[in-house]
Amino acid sequence: MAEVFLKNISKSFVPGKPVLRELSLKVADGELFFLLGPSGCGKSTLLRILAGLEKQDAGTISFNGVEISSLPPEKRQAAMMFQNYALWPHLTVFENIAFGLRIMGISGQKLKDEVNSALEAVQLGDCGSRKVPSLSGGQQQRVALARALAVRPAVLLLDEPLSNLDARLRDNMRSEIVRICRQRNQTAIYVTHDRQEALSMADRMAVLKDGSICQCGTPRELYNFPANRFTGTFLGDMNIIEGKISGNSLETSFGTFQLAKTSASAVAGAIRPERIRFVSAGTPGAFQATVRQGTFLGDCCEWLCEANGTILAVKECAPPDRKNGDEVFLAFDDGFLLALE
Repeated sequence: MAEVFLKNISKSFVPGKPVLRELSLKVADGELFFLLGPSGCGKSTLLRILAGLEKQDAGTISFNGVEISSLPPEKRQAAMMFQNYALWPHLTVFENIAFGLRIMGISGQKLKDEVNSALEAVQLGDCGSRKVPSLSGGQQQRVALARALAVRPAVLLLDEPLSNLDARLRDNMRSEIVRICRQRNQTAIYVTHDRQEALSMADRMAVLKDGSICQCGTPRELYNFPANRFTGTFLGDMNIIEGKISGNSLETSFGTFQLAKTSASAVAGAIRPERIRFVSAGTPGAFQATVRQGTFLGDCCEWLCEANGTILAVKECAPPDRKNGDEVFLAFDDGFLLALE
């Protein structure tokens, strides 16, 4: 497989309106790496540049230390899986998967072995003779993945591959893609706008905004300790708490609290709703609040509580009965109150 290094990649389709801005990134050998961000942030363009389907305006791309920026797509040892699968309906499953191998000049028994190996990897070993229209959406997705795997790419590129599947199939395929990549030690770069997909699957991930990387790290690092407001709120619900930051302390209208993380450019405190607890009076760090609204979410309940004019969202599993107007005490989990830029 391959280690991938991108250095100062820039791209504009319209002069003066950059899609990618001097973006640099390193993906380790065998890593399942996610590019996450809203529509228009440049993540799919970056994937197409990696595949050789678009040409960057500036910057370089290296696989295993060898620059491949000037190579055509078929010479890059990269395979791309598209959102719409791009399967040929008039061909059998076997012939769809064999297509890339034939372009590479592979034939005979070796071709059959590689196709069958890819089919077994996606658990479709008995579907080789079927036509694409006879397959379910989930099976078609697996065929598209098998076609990409069959050429044994150094880097597997996946562009929102699960977006056309229903929720149940998406959940199943998440675990399947992770299993296959682990089994093959496959370096893979996966584009998505779905935060749950990225958080549940990635070894590491980068959050993109306006063609630049906001933050890069493991899912736990980015979720628990976002460096800025955009990363924090894009990855999940977050309470933004206005106040005065002084050193490692946040002074608010309802109390002064110790910050787990801060920086010179920080402008507000922040904490996830699940990191706020209902506690009894007298608990260290407790502050008083009033319940304003409750929403049942199935596996938990979300409460909106007002603390001296500040509204805080609080998530609680197996909650006791509460009602609007109840006076309660809340406390922040130690180590999870952050100061964000």
